[in-house]
Amino acid sequence: MAVRGRRTKVLPSELNKVCPERGDDPATHSRTMSDFEVVPNLHQSSSSVSKSRRKAHFPSGSNEKENLISWIPENIRKKECTYFVESSRTSDSGRVVCECGYLREQHLEDAAKPPIFLGKEWDASRHIQEMPTDAFGDIHFTGLGQKMGKYVRVSSDTPPRVIFHLMTQHWGLDPPNLLISVTGGAKNFIMKPRLKNIFRQGLVKVAQTTGAWIITGGSHAGVMKQVGEAVRDFLLSCGHKDSEIVTIGIATWGTVYNRESLVCPVGGFPAEYVLDEENQGSLSCLDSNHSHFILVDDGTHGRYGVEIPLRTRLEKFISEQTKVKGGVAIKIPIVCVVLEGGPGTLDTIYNAITNGTPCVIVEGSGRVADVIAQVASLPVPKITIALIQKKLSVYFHDTYELFTEGKLVEWTKKIQDIVRNRQLLTIFREGKYGQQDVDVAILQALLKASQNQDHFGRENWDHQLKLAVAWNRVDIARSEIFTDDYEWKPTDLHPVMAAALISNKPEFVKLFLEQGVRLKEFVTWDTLLYLYDNLAPSCLFHSKLQKVLLEEREHTGGSKMPRIQLHHVSQVLRELLGSSTQHLYPKPKHTERPRLSIPVPHIKLNVQGSSLRSLYKRSAGRVAFTVDPVRDLLIWAVVQNRRELAEIIWAQSQDSMAAALACSKILKELAKEEDDTDTTDAMLALAEQYEQKAIGVFTDCYRKDEERAQKLLTRVSEAWGKTTCLQLALEAKDMNFVSHGGVQAFLTKVWWGKMCVDNGLLRVIACMLFFPLLFTSLITFREKRLQPMGCLTRLRAFFTAPVVIFHMNILSYFTFLLLFAYVLMVDFQSLPSWREYLIYFWLFSLVCEEIRQLLYDPDGLGVVKMASLYIKDFWNKLDVCAILVFITGLTCRLIPSTLYPGRIILSLAFTIFCLRLMHIFTVSRTLGPKIIIVKRMLKDVFFFLFLLAVWVVSFGVAKQAILIHNEERVEWLFRGVVYHSYLTIFGQIPSYIDGVNFNIDQCSPNGTDPYKPKCPETNEDNKKPIFPEWLTVILLCLYLLFTNILLLNLLIAMFNYTFQQVQEHTDQIWKFQRHDLIEEYHGRPPAPPPFILLNHLQILVRRGLLRRPATHHKQLKEKLEKNEEAALLSWEMYLKENYLQHQQCQEKQNTEKKIQDIAQRVDVLAELLDLDRVKRTGLVEERLVSLEDQVHQNAQALRWIMLALQCNGFSSGEDMPPVGSSKALEMKELDLEEKLEETQPSYHVLARNLLYPGSRTLRFPVPDEKVPWEVDFPLYAPPTYSADHKDMAVQDPFSPSLESLLKINYNTMDGLIDRQSFHGLYAVQDGLPLNPMGRTGLRGRGRLHCFGPNHALHPVVTRWRRNLDGSIIRKSLKKMLEVLVAQYPLSDVWALPGGSLEPGEMLPLKLKWILRREFWPQFQNLLKQGTEIHKGYLDDPRNTDNAWVETVAVSVHFDSQNDVEMKRLNSFLQGCDPELCIRWQVLDKRIPLHTNHKELLHKVSTLLGAYY
Repeated sequence: MAVRGRRTKVLPSELNKVCPERGDDPATHSRTMSDFEVVPNLHQSSSSVSKSRRKAHFPSGSNEKENLISWIPENIRKKECTYFVESSRTSDSGRVVCECGYLREQHLEDAAKPPIFLGKEWDASRHIQEMPTDAFGDIHFTGLGQKMGKYVRVSSDTPPRVIFHLMTQHWGLDPPNLLISVTGGAKNFIMKPRLKNIFRQGLVKVAQTTGAWIITGGSHAGVMKQVGEAVRDFLLSCGHKDSEIVTIGIATWGTVYNRESLVCPVGGFPAEYVLDEENQGSLSCLDSNHSHFILVDDGTHGRYGVEIPLRTRLEKFISEQTKVKGGVAIKIPIVCVVLEGGPGTLDTIYNAITNGTPCVIVEGSGRVADVIAQVASLPVPKITIALIQKKLSVYFHDTYELFTEGKLVEWTKKIQDIVRNRQLLTIFREGKYGQQDVDVAILQALLKASQNQDHFGRENWDHQLKLAVAWNRVDIARSEIFTDDYEWKPTDLHPVMAAALISNKPEFVKLFLEQGVRLKEFVTWDTLLYLYDNLAPSCLFHSKLQKVLLEEREHTGGSKMPRIQLHHVSQVLRELLGSSTQHLYPKPKHTERPRLSIPVPHIKLNVQGSSLRSLYKRSAGRVAFTVDPVRDLLIWAVVQNRRELAEIIWAQSQDSMAAALACSKILKELAKEEDDTDTTDAMLALAEQYEQKAIGVFTDCYRKDEERAQKLLTRVSEAWGKTTCLQLALEAKDMNFVSHGGVQAFLTKVWWGKMCVDNGLLRVIACMLFFPLLFTSLITFREKRLQPMGCLTRLRAFFTAPVVIFHMNILSYFTFLLLFAYVLMVDFQSLPSWREYLIYFWLFSLVCEEIRQLLYDPDGLGVVKMASLYIKDFWNKLDVCAILVFITGLTCRLIPSTLYPGRIILSLAFTIFCLRLMHIFTVSRTLGPKIIIVKRMLKDVFFFLFLLAVWVVSFGVAKQAILIHNEERVEWLFRGVVYHSYLTIFGQIPSYIDGVNFNIDQCSPNGTDPYKPKCPETNEDNKKPIFPEWLTVILLCLYLLFTNILLLNLLIAMFNYTFQQVQEHTDQIWKFQRHDLIEEYHGRPPAPPPFILLNHLQILVRRGLLRRPATHHKQLKEKLEKNEEAALLSWEMYLKENYLQHQQCQEKQNTEKKIQDIAQRVDVLAELLDLDRVKRTGLVEERLVSLEDQVHQNAQALRWIMLALQCNGFSSGEDMPPVGSSKALEMKELDLEEKLEETQPSYHVLARNLLYPGSRTLRFPVPDEKVPWEVDFPLYAPPTYSADHKDMAVQDPFSPSLESLLKINYNTMDGLIDRQSFHGLYAVQDGLPLNPMGRTGLRGRGRLHCFGPNHALHPVVTRWRRNLDGSIIRKSLKKMLEVLVAQYPLSDVWALPGGSLEPGEMLPLKLKWILRREFWPQFQNLLKQGTEIHKGYLDDPRNTDNAWVETVAVSVHFDSQNDVEMKRLNSFLQGCDPELCIRWQVLDKRIPLHTNHKELLHKVSTLLGAYY
């Protein structure tokens, strides 16, 4: 038994004093209200609340615990019995209990005192009071490992918003994308093992993939136990913490066994709970596999079902909330899943269906679920009391005797109503075709309910698509949404396309592109800004963008962080793409930009505070589309390292090769700055993939047309910052691409200029030395105009070729070095000779060339940027170093006192100039890679010297300290410590280190001789060394061991590794490095130094005096005409498609892919073979029925042919053979009758809804077969209800007495009240008229104002739906109508503009609200001219046994759009009551009106031959 006590006011700091058995590690988490504003009036606790989501079982800080301890008692209550009244019942132990079920000692102290004002009889409404709850916190299931959950005890009257606030803000749960309410048997039941596994796997899969909450009863029994075990098995198989499934148990506090362990006024953190099924008796234990518990308290003990009303209200409240998931705002859908179950489960299903909640019934689970599943496919009239009785006897054989006749009637009526709403009912059958998984059945049930829901326009389809996107179930979207039932416009998909991009759902992006979304229409400036506003905060690009914004804020001096603009994005992109590209998004000159104006109603998107829907509500004519939308989306995806998304977008690109190379460059640059190793590896791998894509596309292009492929390399791409594919590949260091045969062939062509590439090098050198040979056939040219021998342009073409310029510069450089060496060694005089002056002049030409290279800026990058690019090149650094050293030496040489130092410095300069020769060797395939090896080995040596210095210094200092005492000369200290130690490595061991070869004459005893080292420690007598020789020898041996053997071999190994690494890619490296040399000499002036000064003078005149800008050579960077560029890109795109198709074929032929496909097929085959024989037989029977149907149709056709022949006299009727069996004909007729009965119910339906509208009155259940008055129904005892309408002037008596009833004249005019029925005379019994359509389950007049018929008028005003040009819109070859509908105040539904007629009035009051008074007579004339489509009984929920609605429906159709009366009607509608909503709505079967009104619309559409 639970021990209950008063709530004690305890401070949070006293937690351990009050509940010493609780741990002091709280696990309650809370969040701010900004996430989900649903509880505006709650008491807010003092401490701040964290906004981020937290797991329920993770401990939080003390502040959060104190916050929860103060918040829950202020906002959540429990219920206590405050008056002990002895009950006739006793407890399980035989003790006296109160009427509430609790013992006397379990009541409050005041409850057992004599009553003062409460009375003697126990009344729950007066004797149970609310007070702050005393049970909440964390629940730990003892003996079950680390299983932790949250729990709270709440009053049964707690508002759902408070509980939802607790779950989302304090328990840290994200609002769900789907609410799965599992109901069924509360006791343990047996399921087939296969069905159990299918149910468990499917339930967990749908919860895990959609982010759903599962709500159950929370106890460790029945269906709740099945759900808990399903979650447990999933968590065990999954193994990672992020896979938590929210499972909420809503149980009755008074039925929870061991609940006293949960009571603690300041919260249990944690509360230890023991799951003890053996001793629980009639109570229930909580299930340990649920994550959260809401324990509903009504102040009683041992009464089950207390939680049902609160659970219903909570589920309804949650389903009304809007959840933003993946950028899509949806109302949280709810589905009810039913396993087994008894009477309470049937009520739950009935209430769910009545409230529009779809239900999934699991057939084979037993009892109620199987009863409904067995009759669900039958027509409603076939579901009789006898059939239900038979089914109950089968599935409730243990408790069948408890079903009374009244219960059978009630069950029949409820099951009929459930089956009547087939759109909300889904039966899950094991092995049903197309429905092998429960998760598919649940999602299909939701979509089926949504598809059949009444709606305006495309609201319904939008809702379905938003659900699929939120669930991330593209399979459901393909099979259930994108069907032939609705034609999607590409613009309708733009908002969900943005949501799919932001939430990284590539399959949905691919689906939307397949459905016709055009990126050129989708991507606008505002959409792109919206996407960058919602970058993943964890990505590196986001942080770089924030740095740019911060710098701008500091630069402008503003206090607020500026909003992201595209020029900010462009600034970061230029850093990543390199300086060779220009800004992709230039900074706008005006702050006002064109805005997006694509109207997309009915969808609301909201991600991280910015609303995409607002983007689609701008004024028309102000759309700003981007230059290349595919490029923009590709960059957005790549910077976030979204591989699948980027791959889909790249497949849409036109400039695909440049896009792939740019992506490779961006990813490699981001990888350099990324801290996370895994992300870095992923980026580099993706960069390599894009390089391979570029190679693949270029290979196909090169095979098709070499010349056009090479044009792609040098084409200036406007979309990618006016750069070229070749430049992008070089910036990204894509060696594989640059070393491609096509690229190398192009570079070779550039290297040879206008000459043919097959000219020998010896012939070129011969022509260089003796140019008249050019006018012979020794050298051939590619261009026809250069082929004539006497053409003077051959001379210009030859000497401007890069290969000739290169060799002429080599010859010039060697001449310079020879002359320089001669001057240094032979002709270096005190006064410079003419040879030396020639060297100075030569050097001046070299300096001018370096300046030209520094200032050459055809791209307009600026001097600073060009200087930085110039300095980055190693050979430029070497040139600058050599020139500076030469100038220094020249300065010293010109000063007589420093002539010799000047010569020394000039000698060093000569050495550096000689090193510059290595750059020339890069043109060689053999020597070029070796130079790269040398450069990399220099890096290895640099790091090796750090290791070597440790040993050299340590040995040198130790040796110097041991051998020599107080050496004060710094130069000899350096020699002894570093120089001698370094030489020792190479075998020059000091002779005095071991004392054997010591010679006193080779050293200075006192260290006074500057040319001799100081002598080591010696004996003063015989001048013999006295230092410990054994120690110095050991140190020397160890030193040589580590340096000569270990370190030097390490250096050799490093060199070997570097060599092997470069040697493996020798060809690639050489081809990549070769470009730099070709580019340098391609843009270099043709004359070699010192004659190059003439070219420099020409450039100076052209750019300095004539102001002509620098230009690129067309061979390396060419801007094409628009038509030519468009044709080239189209050709590239075509070959890119071929490449992608080839890749797909290769993937299919891949061995692993084949194995995977075979495994999937085997799994499917195993599933099919595993189906039982009954299911397979069912499929065969379905096919046989279909075959029989076809045979019957053929028989009918043959009968018609024979009758036609007989009529034409070809045969007599006696000779005609019988066609088709009579049995088949009878079956066909029965099927037709069943379909007719199902589509057209014989009896009123709405008038028999159990809950009467506008009241709490429940009708007596009336099954279909008991509706007619002629059918005997002895059990029929309906309640009586008549509402008092104070606003009505005329109404029949509220409490009918026989005297007042006798005054009413039925079947005639009773004063102003017309009591005549359109169906003739109706019966009157006991002074009350009887409904001519049969029983309704309620006596009296209900909410109607008169007994008998209540007359109404419903005008159906229609017009044709037209296009802007005035033509009528058609669907399925039929014209479409628009109907006038209205929504009245305090009503949630739309209706036809009509209603009940007041006595003596010609127009309904509701119609008068819509129209101005001056238009009433004209509208009456329209009604007289209209067509009467219905006159009689109207199936209305307000009808009773004694009062019903009869209406006259008149069709008023305006055939012409220029109809004067229609225009006048529209003008009078505009001035109606502002509280009314009126609209012309497209007429179809899904229009959201009352059911009886939709029947009238169907008749109108049939009358006019319109679409419905």
